[in-house]
Amino acid sequence: MNQPSRKRVFSGIQPSGVSHIGNYLGAIRNWVLQQEQYDNIFCIVNLHALTLPTTAETLHANTITMANTILAAGIDPERSILFVQGDVPEHAELSWLLSSVTMYGELRRMTQFKDKSGSDEESVSAALFSYPVLQVADIILYDTDLVPVGEDQKQHIELARDVAQRFNSRYGETFVVPAPDIKKDGARVMSLDDPTKKMSKSDRNPASFIALTDTPAEITKKIKRAVTDSGSDVIAAPDKPALTNLLGIYSLFAGISVAEIEERYTGKGYGAFKTDLAEVVVEALTPFQQRFAELQADPAIARNVLADGAARAGAQAAAKMQIVQERMGLSQHRT
Repeated sequence: MNQPSRKRVFSGIQPSGVSHIGNYLGAIRNWVLQQEQYDNIFCIVNLHALTLPTTAETLHANTITMANTILAAGIDPERSILFVQGDVPEHAELSWLLSSVTMYGELRRMTQFKDKSGSDEESVSAALFSYPVLQVADIILYDTDLVPVGEDQKQHIELARDVAQRFNSRYGETFVVPAPDIKKDGARVMSLDDPTKKMSKSDRNPASFIALTDTPAEITKKIKRAVTDSGSDVIAAPDKPALTNLLGIYSLFAGISVAEIEERYTGKGYGAFKTDLAEVVVEALTPFQQRFAELQADPAIARNVLADGAARAGAQAAAKMQIVQERMGLSQHRT
């Protein structure tokens, strides 16, 4: 009896230098844990990075750093495909074709464009406006079933679903309609100095996030300085957003429930909790940091993985694009 095929998962991540624990707990960690469960394709989306000004040297360095981050975290290129978006030209080609079935109004309503452009829409790049179409292309090019995202990215998956369905309706069944895979735990790790904001490397205060490469001393200092809520009880509650965030970080790194942590620190106060949290984070990141340093010292490892991944992803992308071109009437004039 034939075994049912595994569902396809696609996820992309921008090459923006060294990642922080929010990137790891909210995305990369889940990729690693699900490697045996799904047919996985992971993409470093360097074309998306062009929506904001950058240099060739910076983009290249950040791409290798991101590849090493993913590999050091535990992604196995034998079980999952890891490649760079720009190495598979079908992504850009499909993006242009899909722009013909994407409505201007849909892009105008994308909240991330509004957030990033602010009140200065006239001077931002057109790429910042149209990149959601490229994101749709990334996803549906591989007949993706599930896309791991946070709640703040759900709008992009809804656009992918709408565009895929519209294309299928106009040209015939061509693309799988993807669904979001939103994890409850770790989906949004918040800033250490403002628990109402998502942790971000672009924050002007470096103490607001813990980079995956921070030293034990830096991690300890940042956690001890992290804001807390009024009172002294170590509990997760709606009126304790800072403690709720720290407890979530502790839970994911230690692999124990928040309830168990709350019980452990009953009557002990914030000081003891923060001291132990720092130790938990340092211990959890040590194996990653050791492997990351090894990979950074030998960039050829990542380059070889990415080349192999591009070949494997490219073969799938080329086969899909041949179907797309035939459906749209673009391949009938070749000799």
